[in-house]
Amino acid sequence: MPAPRPVERQLKLVVLGRDGVLNRYRTEHVAQPEEWEPLPGALDAVARLNHAGWHVVVATNQPGLGTGLLDMAGLNAVHQRMNELLARHGGRIDAVFICPHTPEDGCDCRKPAPGLLLRISERFGVPLQEIVVAGDTVRDLQAAHAVGCEPHLLRTGRCEGLSDEQVAALAAQVPGTRVHQNLEALAAHLVQREREESGESAGATDFGSLT
Repeated sequence: MPAPRPVERQLKLVVLGRDGVLNRYRTEHVAQPEEWEPLPGALDAVARLNHAGWHVVVATNQPGLGTGLLDMAGLNAVHQRMNELLARHGGRIDAVFICPHTPEDGCDCRKPAPGLLLRISERFGVPLQEIVVAGDTVRDLQAAHAVGCEPHLLRTGRCEGLSDEQVAALAAQVPGTRVHQNLEALAAHLVQREREESGESAGATDFGSLT
């Protein structure tokens, strides 16, 4: 009899916003590499996800490209710094998907439109329903919900400093949203949930998740 075919495991994919999730949110564009300042614990969180078998992708609105305030050479230099800092912590970003358009362009890829997520799903061959999406704005959640991805809201970036009631009101706008203190808490939640689902550590608590 022929040997049984090995079971193919679904690629595990989490899509993150950039500003306010991985690095400190600035009201101005991050135009220079030195302006990309990682949030405390964010680089280690990506590494933890990687080590647990997760592929991490960034989906980011960068309208400065459309207005001429940024150029691709500068943006690539920013992301080179991001990747270099991640590598020092043992982490990696598999890809960065960018919307370069302004709100007036009416594109299908500027979040809350789901175009970037559709492209990511196609590129990596992962069903949209299996993709975890995390961000610090409602538009991240809305983009996820529009195509059936799993939405998570982080209390960093534009959510930092909001009250519990304000954060709950934001999360309530998108059904199924879970709230986490930061990217570290999201990573802990995903890793622990997978362990519980596989029976490794049933009954453990995700202390980072707030809902």
